[in-house]
Amino acid sequence: MISQNQGVEDRRRKASLQNLNPIREEIILNDLVTVTDKALSHIKTDLQTADENYVRLSVKGGGCSGLMYDVKFDSKQESDLEIVKEDVVFVMDRKSSIYLKGLELDFEPGINSKGLIFRNPNASNTCGCGESFSI
Repeated sequence: MISQNQGVEDRRRKASLQNLNPIREEIILNDLVTVTDKALSHIKTDLQTADENYVRLSVKGGGCSGLMYDVKFDSKQESDLEIVKEDVVFVMDRKSSIYLKGLELDFEPGINSKGLIFRNPNASNTCGCGESFSI
């Protein structure tokens, strides 16, 4: 449950983001999501044959727990947040960023693995497959 003080702090942070210079805003956005070296390497390999230049991280309704992670190669929309990890550019809509704040994206290779793994500190419940969650 979000406390009233945390809600006020989130509104202050959002307001201050609108007034930051681009370099400072980029630093804050890059801290929004962590991507492990394994996940980054996997994504870079797949990005070489993709038709789009951006990796979209988003949340949509569905799955066992109510919300599902969605990762795909996509184009950038004007209102998207942009997160740069090495030479990979991740984009996300502002609504998804609320659910993905603090997310660690990892990768588990192998025949019995899950592939991309989402470690979300905001999730109160996670489905057994790890692809859906609730808050």
